[in-house]
Amino acid sequence: MPSLQIIDNWPVPTAAAAVVRADGSLAGSHGPVDHRFRLASVTKPLAAYAALVAYEEGAIELDEPAGPEGSTVRHLLAHTSGLAFDEHRAMAAPGTRRLYSNAGFEVLGDHITKATGIPFAEYLHQAVFEPLGMASTTLEGSPAKDGISTVSDLVRFAAELQAPRLLDVRTVAEATSVVHPGLKGVLPGYGHQSPNDWGLGFEIRDGKTPHWTGAASSARTFGHFGQAGTFLWVDPDARAACVALADRAFGPWAVEAWPAFTDAVLAELSGR
Repeated sequence: MPSLQIIDNWPVPTAAAAVVRADGSLAGSHGPVDHRFRLASVTKPLAAYAALVAYEEGAIELDEPAGPEGSTVRHLLAHTSGLAFDEHRAMAAPGTRRLYSNAGFEVLGDHITKATGIPFAEYLHQAVFEPLGMASTTLEGSPAKDGISTVSDLVRFAAELQAPRLLDVRTVAEATSVVHPGLKGVLPGYGHQSPNDWGLGFEIRDGKTPHWTGAASSARTFGHFGQAGTFLWVDPDARAACVALADRAFGPWAVEAWPAFTDAVLAELSGR
């Protein structure tokens, strides 16, 4: 895909990208796809997927208590537990505001560790990485932000999101639909948005503007970006997903470069 070569113009030391179709076939890749990058918050969808495996295995329930008083596993996954960004401190009543929270995912990891008796990093490996063949992916600390992976591995995860094998398709549909609709919140790097829609561990594109995906991205697009200069999106309308990893922190360069890149990929996919 010629559109993927746009990453060569990004002001970053190293970048790699790939597109995988809904049928699991690779549409194209560019750059060092086996280079291991820090994921930052692209770790969260991986952690969320493990949580959903734990739910389907019966180890946890989405509506059981977890986190601050009144909060549940579902609240933690949807950034509506009320926990602060990086502090284990409640800032709002559960379900009332969309407070993007690393702390919430750390509480979630601890909750799953207690429920399963398996350290969360190991549970994530057994539940997601190993069955998908993601041999180069590890969690080196916080389930919110300390994943390390490659484009090749994340292509496997992006294929799973489009045609689930580890989870029931209905579970994935729920995780990638809006949970607690209408809540206001801050999209890190992009400011206050109303509504600020999320699923269970996945950000939902909807009508957000500005946004890190493209102007041509459908409202059903879901995924995540990371402060390490990383993103993964799935656009069900385009029947494709895209992974792009870089080793320069998110900033104005990404705000400018990512949407144009995504629009070029979508245009190529659609034959425009």
